[in-house]
Amino acid sequence: MSKTTAAITAVGAYVPEFVLSNKILETMVDTNDEWITSRTGIKERRILKDADKGTSYLAIKAAQNLIDKSGIDPAEIDLLIMATATPDLPVAATGVYVASQIGAVNAFAYDLQAACSSFLYGMSTAAAYIESGRYKKVLVIGADKMSSIIDYTDRTTCIIFGDGAGAALFEPNEEGLGLQDEILRSDGAGREFLKISAGGSLVPATAQTVADKQHYVFQDGKTVFKFAVTNMADVSAKIMERNNLSNEDVNWLVPHQANRRIIDATSSRMGIDDSKVLMNIHRYGNTTSATLPLLLSDFEKQFKKGDNLIFASFGGGFTWGSIYLKWAYNS
Repeated sequence: MSKTTAAITAVGAYVPEFVLSNKILETMVDTNDEWITSRTGIKERRILKDADKGTSYLAIKAAQNLIDKSGIDPAEIDLLIMATATPDLPVAATGVYVASQIGAVNAFAYDLQAACSSFLYGMSTAAAYIESGRYKKVLVIGADKMSSIIDYTDRTTCIIFGDGAGAALFEPNEEGLGLQDEILRSDGAGREFLKISAGGSLVPATAQTVADKQHYVFQDGKTVFKFAVTNMADVSAKIMERNNLSNEDVNWLVPHQANRRIIDATSSRMGIDDSKVLMNIHRYGNTTSATLPLLLSDFEKQFKKGDNLIFASFGGGFTWGSIYLKWAYNS
């Protein structure tokens, strides 16, 4: 019997209409377009301006885009994994609400939080469910409304993050396509360098924590950059070595869009030509859980059945990893 693997069979995406450009940021904080572009590669990011809309809105839109493109009946979805660092509410899982809103009435759903690695971890989880034989259609959505946790007077973080969502449907495959291998890692030593310090059980919300801006993202940029460059590159190179893949064998590198220099360091370590490195960081900034599926959606038409894709990500916690996947269809 051939082994059952988990293949991506459809993708979808959504980004808000409002464009926050570097030029606009110049009027908000002490920064400029040249500085931002040279250090991050970001030119603009999308922001969900509606105060009454949260991450679920972005996720629903991305899921609906996937459903409309693929023609799948949402009632056939067995499981919905919501990869996000910015859930609508602290307790009621956002994924559960999203599943109900898109008509996935037969799916169970839950949220998965691993910061910027959330979607990568979600891919692994979806594959395990499908390979077990228990479920046939698993929808993984990566979505974040990062603007809800960013201090727009802090120039170290507000230049980086944007809002967006992407979705991928995973189904069983008997042709040897889909997810082939993974290396996932984490290290709690990184907890202090990229975090929101208040609002959890350790430091509950008070008037003082709000006044002290402890509910916004804090990032020690230099430390995070150092860890990201080293670890993302290491696991990406290792997964190639473990699967006997040369740089010519890899068709596409699908890297987390945190910083252009981190992406360049990863591709250089892997020996991957720039033409094979997928990037949209200049358009969206870092959308956290949404970066990988947004890349899949933006570049879907370039993928061919059998293409070798290497995914790589790094996030707060620290969390990081790489996944080797064979693309399963011609779009």
